[in-house]
Amino acid sequence: MSRANVQLDAQGNLKHFLTIDGLSRELLTEILDQTEGFLGVAEQAVKKVPLCRGKIVANLFFETSTRTRTTFELAAKRLSADVLNLNIDTSATAKGETLLDTLRNLEAMHVDMFVVRHAASGAAHFIAEHANPHVSLINAGDGRHSHPTQGMLDMFTIRQHKGNFADLCVAVVGDILHSRVARSQLLALKTLGTGEIRIIAPRTLIPAQAQALGARVFYDLREGVRDADVIIMLRLQRERMQGGMLPSEHEYFQLFGLTEDRLSTAKPNAIVMHPGPINRGVEMDSQVADGPRSVILEQVSNGIAVRMAVMSMCIGTQNLQGQGETGV
Repeated sequence: MSRANVQLDAQGNLKHFLTIDGLSRELLTEILDQTEGFLGVAEQAVKKVPLCRGKIVANLFFETSTRTRTTFELAAKRLSADVLNLNIDTSATAKGETLLDTLRNLEAMHVDMFVVRHAASGAAHFIAEHANPHVSLINAGDGRHSHPTQGMLDMFTIRQHKGNFADLCVAVVGDILHSRVARSQLLALKTLGTGEIRIIAPRTLIPAQAQALGARVFYDLREGVRDADVIIMLRLQRERMQGGMLPSEHEYFQLFGLTEDRLSTAKPNAIVMHPGPINRGVEMDSQVADGPRSVILEQVSNGIAVRMAVMSMCIGTQNLQGQGETGV
């Protein structure tokens, strides 16, 4: 069964969201369109809609995260779902319980969705394959493999500012080799028909299959961002590196850190993005991070709406059919 088929139900609707790989442009566009409708919820006096009322969402974060976990929690609560945050450090898995045993126990509590973040690539697929048929799963990041909701919130932010992907030049800069975010971004950019995709990094941080990602490879930052419409900076994944892939963070910044001077070669209206957390003085300087072309905080806000869209598409449809509720 293909990656896409694993994620879709018999009617072709989104059941799980594990990876962007294999999903159609139409489905990615539907996620972006649904996100548009959820943006206004944050401005309401009561920041809730009833699309997932009565559903239980369990956050299973086997890797630490603040931004991703809290935005998923807010997204679920704004959809009126009940949220269960499992403290992995004190849970039974820390005492030797297997991942499947944890899954079965939570399913016995009638959980409808798992949001999973795990250090092992493929963990989300493994859980989805073994979960009960009524349970949906969203991948909140697995190893070096995928972080699909981050990829989609980045695409939504780009569409907000730039519109048609076909006319754009998008440059992704930094630790491509270890970044699950980069893989999701590049797959989404390619699927959405982006005019030109570039990746810019030291040779040691470019994956062997770089050409298969549909991107032009640059080893010089100034040339790589020349005339770009969008620049996405990536965090150095120090925790996933082995050996001396970089001489030092200081040298990395000297060659690949984004400064106002290097940004000057991009288009005048280019936007700068970063999935966070930012290492200031390593990936970019503060002038750029806090400057007028930075949309980094917008990415965080958009993350809630994107996750609301994905959750509602996976489990909210059942409520709509059963209760006759429409709209956002």
